[in-house]
Amino acid sequence: MSGNTFKSEEDVYYDVVLKLVHEAGQVVKEAFNRPTRIATTTKASDIDLVTECDQRVEKLLIDGLSKFFKNHKFIGEESTAGGQKVVLTDEPTWIIDPIDGTTNFVHKLPFIGICIGLYVKKEARIGVVYNPILDELYTARAGQGAFKNGFPIKTSGTEELNKSIVMLTLGVHNIKEIPNWLDIGLRNNRTIAEKGIRGHRSLGSAAINMCFVAQGSADAYLEYGIHCWDMAAAALIVLEAGGCVVDANGGPFDLMSRRVLCSSSANLAKSIATICEHVEFPREGGV
Repeated sequence: MSGNTFKSEEDVYYDVVLKLVHEAGQVVKEAFNRPTRIATTTKASDIDLVTECDQRVEKLLIDGLSKFFKNHKFIGEESTAGGQKVVLTDEPTWIIDPIDGTTNFVHKLPFIGICIGLYVKKEARIGVVYNPILDELYTARAGQGAFKNGFPIKTSGTEELNKSIVMLTLGVHNIKEIPNWLDIGLRNNRTIAEKGIRGHRSLGSAAINMCFVAQGSADAYLEYGIHCWDMAAAALIVLEAGGCVVDANGGPFDLMSRRVLCSSSANLAKSIATICEHVEFPREGGV
């Protein structure tokens, strides 16, 4: 592949990851379509699920990429759960969530995403989110726009809260780290709703929620307590679709901060950030 004079290194990265993501999609789809409930184990809590399919997909992606790109680094959800430290350096690094929306996957709800983002010098270069159940492939490359199944997508451009669909989740996983989270989350949801939004939705996958903002189906998405692998690919997709990706408090987006606010416009993001109560999480990897 290195001898191909017609493609840049990044073109090759993109071609390889797309092939691997489709292979991973077949694994996920076959498991999803089995008539029996998918077997699970738990990680940090009873709601933090992992399946054999999560682990198999992450291995498929890491092994496949390592075969072609021997010096690249990896941050994977399941590898991290197994004790690997989260370290993002300037080296080319693939950040992987093998199945974002594992609870959906287990309960046969079709909103899941195989997520993989490539960061070079700590900047996003490639983002891929693939929902193999609905056969929806979201892709982006830095400076080249965002696409769904090969067709360009754009955010809605909405600037007013009272014209917005907002993706909001209660984030019950946060209770383990923040004992009064339920009060904070409910207050934030109520505050946003009382501003007269058109509605709120939650699909159970951070990456799919973000991709819905990117394609203009929703206008904003706010979540606390998620991880870099939930956001890495989808953040680039939103940005390349013309959207805004910031910290929940409206400041600069920090991939390791464990919180995100993305929207169809900077004005809408500001409107949401200024009315919410914010909480701090330890930075990913402790740095």
